[in-house]
Amino acid sequence: MTENPPDPPAEHPSLSAATLKERLDAGDTVRLLDVRDRDEFETWHIDGPTVTATQLPFAKFLQAKVTGDVDGLLDAVAGEGPITAVCARGEASAFVAGLLVDHGVDARNLADGMEGWARLYDAHELPTDAATILQYERPASGCLSYLVVSDGEAVVIDPLRAFTDRYVADAAAHDATLTYAVDTHIHADHVSGLRQLADHGVEPVVPAPAVDRGVTFDVTALPADGSLSVGATTLDALPLPGHTTGMTGFRVGDTLLSGDSIFLESVARPDLEAGDEGAPDLARTLYETLTERLAELPDETLVAPGHHSETTEPADDGTYTARLGELRDRLPALALDRERFVERLCGDIPPRPANFERIVAINLGTDTADDDTAFELELGPNNCAAAPL
Repeated sequence: MTENPPDPPAEHPSLSAATLKERLDAGDTVRLLDVRDRDEFETWHIDGPTVTATQLPFAKFLQAKVTGDVDGLLDAVAGEGPITAVCARGEASAFVAGLLVDHGVDARNLADGMEGWARLYDAHELPTDAATILQYERPASGCLSYLVVSDGEAVVIDPLRAFTDRYVADAAAHDATLTYAVDTHIHADHVSGLRQLADHGVEPVVPAPAVDRGVTFDVTALPADGSLSVGATTLDALPLPGHTTGMTGFRVGDTLLSGDSIFLESVARPDLEAGDEGAPDLARTLYETLTERLAELPDETLVAPGHHSETTEPADDGTYTARLGELRDRLPALALDRERFVERLCGDIPPRPANFERIVAINLGTDTADDDTAFELELGPNNCAAAPL
């Protein structure tokens, strides 16, 4: 793909990532024309229940401008309605949007492209009385993080390195000081913000079994029965192994921050720590987590997971949450016996997250990356859930 395409042949409207997200949340029909190369598109693209996406490489539009066959390319764009052109950084797609406008098409450019989409970060407040809990969503990957605020103190759960300043600022906006930064486990899909937040004077906390995987930087190791006091609120650790040996959720009143254990449409994948050979053992552990550990919690428990998929619909309040009783009825995996569960879970494991081995190494502290490299490493879907069972 051309790195520096010619100037767009006409003035063209643009669409911000935030506006695109608003339209997707509203259930509006969205027609996308992705002009990146096929492999880039197949690895990672914007999708959703109301999205129609067509991939046509930028080079074809350059050629069509010369040959005058733009209308022929339009016949290949699926869907109806206005077209939003997409590329990596919003440059090639700006040319395409301008070209389409010149040919009488209602088109616009996604400003800053997929990179801008990856920098979008939304927050919604959870419906709970235990404390103020903000759920952060990164639409580009489905990663969910949490800020718990109580009586002038705050803790962030599963912070992303790319947004560390946001957590500090949002705590301050709630008249609170960020005191703890916690990872529920060693993440394989995004670079953790623990060490960067430690530079702000925030205490980094990692569950003790996760520390045992080889964390090399200074952290507070939280025992399996440990808790954190934040203002007038207590976060109680709840070991939920299976995705990894150290995966730990946190109970905050009637809310369970479940990390990568149970999601709204699936359960965690078991292969990222121990590989294919160790996946069956971790799948058996996950089965015990889902059927025994979570069995102790009431149906009314509000589950707030660590990720959502592209097809997951938010609740009416905009959050990605559900009552545990609903998930017990919704997820077929929970009705299987143990060996059938293991067979189904390990028999259809999705592709592993891009660059996951290096991301794990960075999160352990055995490798390093500057901010730009860290951002590039985690671009793409999270793939931390199993295929729907």
